[in-house]
Amino acid sequence: MVVTDTLLDLFLETRKRSEEICQPLQTEDYVVQPIVDVSPPKWHLGHTTWFFEEFILKKYLKDYQQYDQNFAFVFNSYYESMGERVVRTDRGNLSRPTVKEVYSYRSHIDQAMQQLFESEITDELLEVIETGIHHEKQHQELLLTDIKYILGHNPLLPVYSDTFQENKTLDTNQHWIEIETGNYEIGHNSNDFCYDNELGRHTVYLEDFLISNRLVTNSEYLEFIKDGGYKNHKFWHAEAWDWLQNNNIASPMYWHKVDDQWQQYSLNGLQPINMNAAVTHISYFEAFAFAQYKGLRLPTEFEWEIAQNQFNWGHRWEWTESAYLPYPGYAKADGALGEYNGKFMVNQKVLRGGSVATPIKHTRPTYRNFFQPELRWQFTGIRLAK
Repeated sequence: MVVTDTLLDLFLETRKRSEEICQPLQTEDYVVQPIVDVSPPKWHLGHTTWFFEEFILKKYLKDYQQYDQNFAFVFNSYYESMGERVVRTDRGNLSRPTVKEVYSYRSHIDQAMQQLFESEITDELLEVIETGIHHEKQHQELLLTDIKYILGHNPLLPVYSDTFQENKTLDTNQHWIEIETGNYEIGHNSNDFCYDNELGRHTVYLEDFLISNRLVTNSEYLEFIKDGGYKNHKFWHAEAWDWLQNNNIASPMYWHKVDDQWQQYSLNGLQPINMNAAVTHISYFEAFAFAQYKGLRLPTEFEWEIAQNQFNWGHRWEWTESAYLPYPGYAKADGALGEYNGKFMVNQKVLRGGSVATPIKHTRPTYRNFFQPELRWQFTGIRLAK
């Protein structure tokens, strides 16, 4: 019963937090979709709610009445086995359902979930509820980064918050942490929640290496820019070089040169760059090129995991040199939840750690995030190794 009560508290806390993130928005902000990777805030609120309805309430709550049968079509994301859905690129065309209706939908589902918590919670149901909660926490991070993209690409560069701190000064000097050659255990190894892509604990052999105790700063990255880093093909993969030319990339996302001075758009608005903060909104392509420029490299995800207890992390998602692949013995779950991670294990790079946008109670040393190498709208950064 204690476990159930704790889980209910976590559920309610998570649902409340999503709405708090959206509180500074105006109604017009809820429906904007500038690019395919950025979903409208209204859609995030509806999709996370649909998840609880579709995967939990329909199956486990007796006599549950579906809120609106059209919402499954509107708020499904990529679950092929759950039927037809709105094409991802068209989410910004959804002027209906309205923001008010989406909040009403959330309230309906929250009440039904609380009713469910009054019944017996089996181990199977517990696992699905935990997945739903952490799924919403993932979308809370996406909410913040998508809101930043929406506002950061508005010509007026509006302020989202006066209090959100994303560019804190790094208070440690750079030095190298030594890790010896040996066999190391990798993967999740406790009864706490994790995703299936963290399972399959296994042994890896690592040669000795050094890893930086801190992230690369804006000041260090500016040296790369001034030294022609974006113009020297020797530092870049061929695909990355094409990406630079085709998209006219010459600095991190949200950097603006104003009166010959670099400024950066943050959720606090346009401000002078804090040179001693960690560089962010960097693609894997840029992280790799910077490492090449320094005569260094990015760590693998295994190196990162076995060294992480010797440095502070969680401020930026950290690109690794590892492709996103299954661990030994990985098996997808049955049914639609089997689509959660496994289907994306191709053409992506692993990121480790977490960021200033990652919710509390939603990060751990074995967490494996993953994105395509050109993406940079998340709070991504660079830790070097050699």
